[in-house]
Amino acid sequence: MTYRLLAAACFSWIALSAADAQSLVPGDAALIAAAEQGDTSAVERLIREGASVRARDPAGRTALLAATQHNRVEAARRLIAAGADVNAQDSIQDSPYLLAGARGHVEILRMTLSTGADLASTNRYGGTALTPACHYGHVEAVRELLKTSVAINHVNKLGWTCLLEAVILGDGGARHTEIVRMVVAAGANVNLADREGVSPLRHARQRGQGAIARILEQAGAR
Repeated sequence: MTYRLLAAACFSWIALSAADAQSLVPGDAALIAAAEQGDTSAVERLIREGASVRARDPAGRTALLAATQHNRVEAARRLIAAGADVNAQDSIQDSPYLLAGARGHVEILRMTLSTGADLASTNRYGGTALTPACHYGHVEAVRELLKTSVAINHVNKLGWTCLLEAVILGDGGARHTEIVRMVVAAGANVNLADREGVSPLRHARQRGQGAIARILEQAGAR
């Protein structure tokens, strides 16, 4: 174990409450630290030595979620191969699957989709993985998610669909325009308005998003 990894593991261990310490042993803490740093050899060794891929830190993160946060692709691959849960949510309702979509970590997203990602799961804002992927303009993540049966017209706690998120929270540039084109082509309801009754087309026009407005108009938006 490297000094940096040992220090990180010790820090995680010391930070635990007494109750946490009973459930997260040093080897498990070291695995989470190794995953976060992308130390693949340490991840493999710790798993061989019996560290649990289902262990959680005080924030509820598994090693796989820690790897996903920092886009540690190879560490994530080994954790998933060892049985890590791609749907395990932390204290703020992030899971490896949901976070990979939100961050646009496409390789990890593909891994989660191929190993049982719960497409109906939602984040703390009530959105599916598709919702923040559209918000942040992650074109390739959106493309991958649209290959699945994820609900394209799902409405989050703000009253927004993924289409509304792309328009309202997007910048109207090339990435968000392409995302709007893709979700419309995939069957998004172009007239599903927000809670105030404002449609995606009206939002696009109000924001001067001409290219997006044309896509919506051509799809029958009002």
